[in-house]
Amino acid sequence: MADTSPTAPGPEPYRVPDADLDDLASTLAKTMAEVRQHGVILDRLGSEPESTGSQPMDGAPEAEAADGKKADGPASVFILALGGEAYAVELAALSDWVNYLFLPVYGREISTSRPWCAHWHEHPEAVARLHALWLAWQQFTDTEAGLSGPSTWHRDHLDQTLAHLRAPDGPFAACTTSATRPNHRVLATPAPEQAGATA
Repeated sequence: MADTSPTAPGPEPYRVPDADLDDLASTLAKTMAEVRQHGVILDRLGSEPESTGSQPMDGAPEAEAADGKKADGPASVFILALGGEAYAVELAALSDWVNYLFLPVYGREISTSRPWCAHWHEHPEAVARLHALWLAWQQFTDTEAGLSGPSTWHRDHLDQTLAHLRAPDGPFAACTTSATRPNHRVLATPAPEQAGATA
């Protein structure tokens, strides 16, 4: 038998004012960047060797054992101190940050006075500077950095990095100066002095 009772109207759909959509999009982009950052941290933690947690046989205090473990691990998180697979993993994480956060927000127009290279990962100086910028971004966008953390990052880290990377004589000087005519060339660096060479 058919139900003839009157149906109650469903709840009205929630409507977001158009003015608030930009704020929501910004919040979503920030949340996605934080999720990617957490993924990078989890990848790093997963690639570190697990500690055995065993007490040293000679009865040394745990603090001394921890110091010994620190000496065995990487001395730095800086990408130039890494090698092999660790370097590749870090470069992949850095590439995600550069491609999905840094360039969409800070990748200004390409010109002769502000060159850029789509193959930035092949320029050692660019990799080093962008990685340092990314490490600082992770530190200064954390809640522990306080409310002025992002401002400090922009002033002390971003502005300096952009000035050096995109300078007319910077690492991309021989690369793209026009988005319509892409070019890529890694400039030669000075050869190291040979040991035992006389002047």
